[in-house]
Amino acid sequence: MSRNEDGRKSRKNRGKGNDASGTGGGRAARSGAEVRFGVRRASAFLARRSLRAHRRAWGAVFAATAAASALIGAFALVVGSLLLAQPPVERYAAADAVVTADQEVTYTAKPWGSKPKTTSTYLPERVRLDRALVAKAAAARGVAKAVADDAVPLTVGGRGGAAPGLGRSWAAAALTPYRLTDGHAPGSASEVVLDGALAAATGSGTGGRVTLQVDGAPRTYTVSGVAERGHRDGSPAVFLSERHLTALAGHPGTVDAVGVIAGRGVSADALRASLEKALPDRAHGDRAVRVLTGPERGQAEHPDALGARGQLLPMLASITGTVFMVALLVIATTLSQAVHQRSGELALLRAVGATPRQLRSAVGREVSRVAGAAAVLGGLGAVPLGLLMRSLLTTDPLPLPVPVWLPFAAGATAASVVALAARPVSVLAARSITGLRPAAALGAARAPEPGEPGRARTVAGAVLAVAGVGAAGTATAQGGQAAALAASGAATSLIIAVALLGPWIARGATRVLGAPVRWAGGVSGFLAAKSAAAHHRRLGAAITPIVLVVAFVCVQLAAGSTLERAADRQAAAALRADLVVTGPAAGLPAGAAPAVRGAAGVAAATGVLRSGVVLAHQEMGDPKLDRFPVLGVTADQLSGTLDPRVTSGDLADLTGTGTVAVGEDRADALDVGPGDTVELRLGDGTEVRLRVVALYERALGLGEFMLPREALAGHVSAPRDQRILIRSADGAPASSSAAASVRRALAAYTGVRVRAATADDVRIAPSSSDQDDAMVVIGVGVIGGFALLAVVSTLSLITVGRRPEFRLLRMVGAGRRQVRRMLVLETGLVTVAGLAIGTLVAAVPLLAFAVSVTGSLPYLPAARYGVLALAVTVAAGAGTLWPASSGGRFALGRRS
Repeated sequence: MSRNEDGRKSRKNRGKGNDASGTGGGRAARSGAEVRFGVRRASAFLARRSLRAHRRAWGAVFAATAAASALIGAFALVVGSLLLAQPPVERYAAADAVVTADQEVTYTAKPWGSKPKTTSTYLPERVRLDRALVAKAAAARGVAKAVADDAVPLTVGGRGGAAPGLGRSWAAAALTPYRLTDGHAPGSASEVVLDGALAAATGSGTGGRVTLQVDGAPRTYTVSGVAERGHRDGSPAVFLSERHLTALAGHPGTVDAVGVIAGRGVSADALRASLEKALPDRAHGDRAVRVLTGPERGQAEHPDALGARGQLLPMLASITGTVFMVALLVIATTLSQAVHQRSGELALLRAVGATPRQLRSAVGREVSRVAGAAAVLGGLGAVPLGLLMRSLLTTDPLPLPVPVWLPFAAGATAASVVALAARPVSVLAARSITGLRPAAALGAARAPEPGEPGRARTVAGAVLAVAGVGAAGTATAQGGQAAALAASGAATSLIIAVALLGPWIARGATRVLGAPVRWAGGVSGFLAAKSAAAHHRRLGAAITPIVLVVAFVCVQLAAGSTLERAADRQAAAALRADLVVTGPAAGLPAGAAPAVRGAAGVAAATGVLRSGVVLAHQEMGDPKLDRFPVLGVTADQLSGTLDPRVTSGDLADLTGTGTVAVGEDRADALDVGPGDTVELRLGDGTEVRLRVVALYERALGLGEFMLPREALAGHVSAPRDQRILIRSADGAPASSSAAASVRRALAAYTGVRVRAATADDVRIAPSSSDQDDAMVVIGVGVIGGFALLAVVSTLSLITVGRRPEFRLLRMVGAGRRQVRRMLVLETGLVTVAGLAIGTLVAAVPLLAFAVSVTGSLPYLPAARYGVLALAVTVAAGAGTLWPASSGGRFALGRRS
């Protein structure tokens, strides 16, 4: 039978088969389902066999993925806890509602070519209510009692020395509640009721005498009674008659808050609705009236607590974004290296008939199983890590809650993100092999290593490198927050560029460091140099995590160190005073500064009142509300005590309530100079237009704005100086006659000290705070530790994949010590290259940031960099030498 006849019969038979079935669609559908089922079975079989055969390689992927999941979940837990935080309810524990003024200020602006946007922030000082609102709240339906509450910080003297306290009216005692355990309520301006804790501390009981210092000379009162509060929380209180407390508070037309006690059977929601209906929309001035119930009542006690949270959240959000970027980069690098190490195996499977779909499905299944299990384990580990990070944050008086559902939600979110991100990364990494034709794949299977990175990867890396350098250049022309954002963007772009251009960077590092390695290592050095030169992709993958950890840690540490150093230097250079007066936590009495100026041997003395202002402005078209701490000073005493280094204008004009001095960089950003006006919101939200009288250089140490003391005094919660700077006539130390004279002048005041002045007395912010230390530990310690773990896991993965190479070296005559020494030299090459490139990557944005913000070079203490270099070296050694040494005589190969 001829071939043509056979073909005709075959076609005929196929036609009969189709006719017999009635339609070909059912068989085609069944055939397609069988194909898909076959693909799934084949990929599942390949995945199971590969997981068993490559346990060590997948172990490194497991560790990196679990750590990434734990880190993302921990930050999600901390941020979620902070978002849910509310100030504690102490003073108003027995109040059903509290009426207060809105502490939040908003600003609306229209960005370029977009709809108007609104931003908000919290004011740093208490906004008070009109006293007339007390009667209106008392008249509301469902209200049993409405009480005006003013809190006056004071100092209590007694046998145990000076103790801080809080002055309140006896009528407000019902809001806590307090109850008398002895004596009677204060009936005159000379009587007080003491908190039981204060009575015990001062040794003053009913009928005794106690000394109180409010905002003047200490005064003696008769203790008419002792009261105990219904709970243990809160500051010790001293209760005075309402009329006397109003006089001491100094703002008779306004009150801090109104505490409301509901009638019997009135719910919180009904009480809130009744009060909102009875009260006007506006408080004293342009601030809205708020009715707080439940946990919100704590906001009336701590008006700036949510403002502190608002400042902390952006820092944590920035670190969380960095964590996410680092985690994805580490996962992508580790998975890509794991897949590329198996490129020969994948190519061989492709050559013997495995379809691209089967191979991609098999790789995806492997990664899904490993990453899924690791992500679940990491999600569980996120809970203790998140609780540890939460314990490092000092958020007083804002306790961080941890609802039962939050740890599980954070862990589940992190596990889902990591597990979902892992599979597409692995499939993309395998595409270059699985997409080859079988014949081409057979050649790729014999290749020792995949070729150079593709054109798209190289172009993307080059573009990101140029963009990073460009962003750094942009930062040098900007200042403040804009410069910091540009520098941060430059660092991120350069780190990703290094990851994409790793093989090319490794080739350059080999050319530079190859000769020293060959010279120092003999045969082992020759082997190390040749191995590095022949495997650029592998070397680039080894260098990338080291560059990541070095660049990240250097940027985080050096940015803070540079600012701290510049601020310290500016504050020290600005200080002209040689003595300083400090007082109790409540502040110095109003008469302290005049008394110091009248003391013998004092050339100049100025009180320093600290507060804050809010600046509304637009940044790249978007509305921004920035809070700045400010100093209130006395102009005619300033020249002898403080030198901000004025560049234009005259600080002698810094008087009255309508003037301001501005830091030079901030003035450039606002485009103002002497004679121009600046719009600011003072600490209590009052909008003012201030005339600029001077520009000065030392804004990092003294703040962006400096105001007259009288301009701030009426807009702070307690108008009391925190420091009095003194310039003695002879410039002598604290043991001089001038210091003794000042002590005698202040002898009547309780808790006042005279000592030598330091830069911290005039710095706008302390040189170091618990919050800053916590941010360093979280930002550098936790993320840096994760990056070091990535170094170990990546290098371990690479070393495990090189065991056939070690066996081949042993077979051709290399000794075990020679192979081990080769590994040591390669590790040194990788470490030195990673440290150098990581330092260079960090130096570019740091230089731009330091020059633009401080006008100096970046600064990082040598000890900190030494610790970083040591940690990287140890991690690199652990990632390379430990996997090579584990496994006995088979680890470094054996002669056959």
